[in-house]
Amino acid sequence: GHGRRGLLANTCTARRFLAKLPDMEHMSGSFFLVGPMGAGKSTIGRQLARCLKLKFIDSDREIEIRTGVDIPLIFELEGESGFRKRERKVIDELTARPETILATGGGAVMDKLNRQRLASRGHVIYLHTSVEQQLRRTAHDRKRPLLQTANPKQKLQELMELRDPLYREIADWVIETDGCRVRDVVQQIVHKIEQS
Repeated sequence: GHGRRGLLANTCTARRFLAKLPDMEHMSGSFFLVGPMGAGKSTIGRQLARCLKLKFIDSDREIEIRTGVDIPLIFELEGESGFRKRERKVIDELTARPETILATGGGAVMDKLNRQRLASRGHVIYLHTSVEQQLRRTAHDRKRPLLQTANPKQKLQELMELRDPLYREIADWVIETDGCRVRDVVQQIVHKIEQS
């Protein structure tokens, strides 16, 4: 209810930082959020977009809108490879848009073309989170096809080992999200932008 809305509204204490920025209205380029499932890419991206007055897009959501079905069904009908093919096309289009905050799916970095496009077309922000935090945040989420397994923790650890080096390879900034509130993460990001 009001508590959460109040907390998110306070995100724009980040405006303290924004006031000091070199004219944020003309902040050049786009910002791409990468990181594992449960890192808060969509929630943080939405608030960051609000503060920077940029448009927010979630690549997974965009795929669902275009196909008219949810991601678990795409995985079921086309397999992961079918989903990744759609994801590559959408990321190519969305990274080409100006002045955008884009939240990407956790596995987008596995594709070399995606990595190249993300790295060359904007500022990449890696939202790092522990496997424990991921587990807590995704525990009751049935919309995560890769976690429909007997041992989600082991799966998250395997994915992290594979993907963490790739997130870091393309990241301009790595932001720790464990134990942080949304507004604190947004402030950290705004601060990094200010210093760049």
